[in-house]
Amino acid sequence: MIHTASLVHDDVIDDASSRRGKHTVNKIWGEKKAVLAGDLILSAASIALARIGNTTVVSILTQVIEDLVRGEFLQLGSKENENERFAHYLEKTFKKTASLIANSCKAVSVLGCPDPVVHEIAYQYGKNVGLAFQLIDDVLDFTSCSDRMGKPTSADLKLGLATGPVLFACQQFPEMNAMIMRRFSSPGDVDRARQYVLQSDGVQQTTYLAQRYCREAVREISKLRPSPERDALIQLSEIVLTRDK
Repeated sequence: MIHTASLVHDDVIDDASSRRGKHTVNKIWGEKKAVLAGDLILSAASIALARIGNTTVVSILTQVIEDLVRGEFLQLGSKENENERFAHYLEKTFKKTASLIANSCKAVSVLGCPDPVVHEIAYQYGKNVGLAFQLIDDVLDFTSCSDRMGKPTSADLKLGLATGPVLFACQQFPEMNAMIMRRFSSPGDVDRARQYVLQSDGVQQTTYLAQRYCREAVREISKLRPSPERDALIQLSEIVLTRDK
């Protein structure tokens, strides 16, 4: 529910009209009702969370909500310094996506096991899978068609966002720096930036980085004793890399 609420609010901020091939809440009912709908879902999640009655779990999952908001603020800004840009991008990616998965995994481990070592393994697994998931999402924005994704491709460029493929491409095409700083707002910027990305190894480099995060996730979860559940989590990290929508 926390995730769903964040998507409803995201669509308002991005003025998105479709998600997974369906009209967004704001498209059908307008922004005001969409904001209130997101708030309502979040309040229902808070009630469910309180019912668990575990203060540690409540603390872990409220951190997710804080991170989501901070991540959105990070996305609204950008760094002039090229060297800081990638760190800014990864921090935003952690707060907007990976924190939810990392802290959800940790919360479940707290409920199921008293060992802090297991809690940290669960957290690190979720963090790495979450980062990989978003990196692949950013790749698919360039490589998948709109029908397959259920939302317009190059959506991030149109929103003025420089994701992994763009930042890697910028190393080969420095002329992209000016476009990044003006958030692809000049006529032709979006199409030109897309062409630069596709001519560069930006997509491959971003995919390699996602693979590194997934290997780290598998390394972490492999510290647990063998079980069907552990095998399923390892398989999940592979699915993250091979999905096409």
